[in-house]
Amino acid sequence: MGRYVVRRLLQMVPVFIGATLLIFLMVNVMGDPIAGLCGERECDPATAARLRQEFGLDKPVWQQYLTYMGNLFTGDFGTAFNGQPVTELMGSAFPVTVRLTLVAILFEIVIGVTLGVVTGLHRGRPVDTGVLLLTLVVISVPTFVTGLLLQLLLGVEWGWIKPSVSSEARFDELIVPGLVLASVSLAYVTRLTRTSIAENRRSDYVRTAVAKGLPRHRVITRHLLRNSLIPVVTFIGTDIGALMGGAIVTERIFNIHGVGYELYQGILRQNTQTVVGFVTVLVLVFLIANLLVDLLYAVLDPRIRYV
Repeated sequence: MGRYVVRRLLQMVPVFIGATLLIFLMVNVMGDPIAGLCGERECDPATAARLRQEFGLDKPVWQQYLTYMGNLFTGDFGTAFNGQPVTELMGSAFPVTVRLTLVAILFEIVIGVTLGVVTGLHRGRPVDTGVLLLTLVVISVPTFVTGLLLQLLLGVEWGWIKPSVSSEARFDELIVPGLVLASVSLAYVTRLTRTSIAENRRSDYVRTAVAKGLPRHRVITRHLLRNSLIPVVTFIGTDIGALMGGAIVTERIFNIHGVGYELYQGILRQNTQTVVGFVTVLVLVFLIANLLVDLLYAVLDPRIRYV
């Protein structure tokens, strides 16, 4: 196991460098960030030259990237165009988005896996058909439509929640935004769990467990569910980074000042340091989540061994 973890960590290095390089190049072709600093009026040549020198934009792109990576390994993610260090923006944004993501993942696990198990065990029955139709509707409706609809009904019309989340972004305020963020992924988890349960239910090891006279709940939890959760765990693990990076719409709807909000502001203002810094951390989240998912396979299925 230890050798496998070390090998995977070494494999992450070129992936991380390649991903950050691609992000850096893409962000640098978005437009001229100096033009955004001067507002609607065009910067005079002297001011533009001074700003380019101050933020290192007068150097070639490859040299900017090497400088950025060198600073990155010392914990310096650069400075936003408003003079605030990017690490300060991360310190205020990431805790909010982490809480929102935890709520969304909890919805996926509790509701998605439960519905998937119920429909997988009752395949072809009315409850199965109803859940399949419901998940298809959820997948078909865009997230911004779901978010605006729930905000209008629950927040404006019925007054059950506040239409906008406060600056503290407490867990109780993030329940509805978390449900909106998780809605599409929750539907996929339900369908994926249902398919996996229905297929593994006909496996030989399940028949053997039933023939041995084991209780039904033990057959489902100890044998059927553990093996059926492997593809589900894979999806949820890769979905963690996607939820954190894809929270732009949800955070905009409910006025949540998290990662999505800061990325939106960075793109809108062509603030390359902010965008590259936040996306770099999201890349690390993706890589670490994938490693943890691979290690979790051995817990779910004892037959899996890493050398």
